[in-house]
Amino acid sequence: MSEAFQAIRGMADVLPADSGTWQLLEATLRDIAEAYGYRELRIPVVERTELFKRSIGEVTDIVEKEMYTFEDRNGASLTLRPEATAGIVRAGISHGLLHNQRQKVWFTGPMFRYERPQKGRYRQFHQFDVEALGFDGPDVDAEMILMTARLWRQLGIDAVTLELNSLGTAESRQDYRHVLVEYFAGHESALDEDSRQRLHRNPMRILDSKNPEMQPVVAGAPVLTEFLDAESAEHFAQLREILDDAGIGYRLNPRLVRGLDYYCRTVFEWVTDRLGAQGTVCAGGRYDGLVEQLGGRPTPAIGWALGLERLLELYRVCGGADARQAPDLYLVAAGPGTLAPAFRLAEQLREERPQIKVEINLGGGSFKVQMKRADKSGARFALLLGEDELAAGTIGLKPLRESGEQRTVPWAELITTLDPLLPARD
Repeated sequence: MSEAFQAIRGMADVLPADSGTWQLLEATLRDIAEAYGYRELRIPVVERTELFKRSIGEVTDIVEKEMYTFEDRNGASLTLRPEATAGIVRAGISHGLLHNQRQKVWFTGPMFRYERPQKGRYRQFHQFDVEALGFDGPDVDAEMILMTARLWRQLGIDAVTLELNSLGTAESRQDYRHVLVEYFAGHESALDEDSRQRLHRNPMRILDSKNPEMQPVVAGAPVLTEFLDAESAEHFAQLREILDDAGIGYRLNPRLVRGLDYYCRTVFEWVTDRLGAQGTVCAGGRYDGLVEQLGGRPTPAIGWALGLERLLELYRVCGGADARQAPDLYLVAAGPGTLAPAFRLAEQLREERPQIKVEINLGGGSFKVQMKRADKSGARFALLLGEDELAAGTIGLKPLRESGEQRTVPWAELITTLDPLLPARD
């Protein structure tokens, strides 16, 4: 195939064999978020570039190296969204959702970053975001973490560890910044090029460095928790008290700063050692100053996001079964005059039992050919409608995936016969 007609590097197709498991994960995430009182919010794929520069921070890898930015025909600079929080906040401000109100929302969709493609990390990837705006206490921080812990339990994922830190307020971080600059300036010869550029512009980003050669100097840096203001320290202590009472284990990680500039106070990551070097599966934290920074009134907020591609990979590594997408029934119609009644029967089944998946044979073919198709479809049962069954008002019911004899069922009794065989889906 010509390169022009191949998928763009780092942008993967989701094939029918995988889409059922995607739907399972998406439905689980949605159901958990809504069980905690969060509602769906949808935002555009494209936003003004300035939105991300102001929210994420210009001295970040995302803005400096990874965003897909272009000019439209009117000369406006637009960017494919690299993350969802900024767009969600923009939507809240634009529609007055944050004026004397509190909002709990969830969002899912594709994001775009020009990264080096690797296992579980793509240039187009899909995120699930949960955001709470207008809540300032540690209780909502705890709810965010409890929600993600419930997700792991529900999906049977046990290979994750919660890492927790507090970044404090902007003022306490500024004090920390001065100390950090002084420390790294004394070790400037050990810094790589990216870190030297960030030394005086955004030194906390140096703590995020993945360069193995820099880890000794990063490990010796002062820790932010030593500079926490009293209010942030109390907030963090109350959060840990709730998590301790709920039995949620965690590891305090004073080096955890997150990769975006808008974070403050509580930050957390769920990490795993089952996916290679890229260990973060789900991450989030507080961004109490972002709404005001983008033109709204001061509004405390917190959220988390996870990548669906990485969640899918971890789900499978931890033994999760792929969702079954095969039909429950494959309807074989063989013989003159059987096709129209077969369609009528299929529609009756779909009408009276919407949870049952019914596939009808299309394109004709002999009885033998149709049975091969029925078996290939993965259906649990074949419904057989021939001339004899049509004349007698019956239909054949043949197990395809389990033991049992074929039987003949009166058309009028088919649904009640199927009910115990095909229990209702959740």
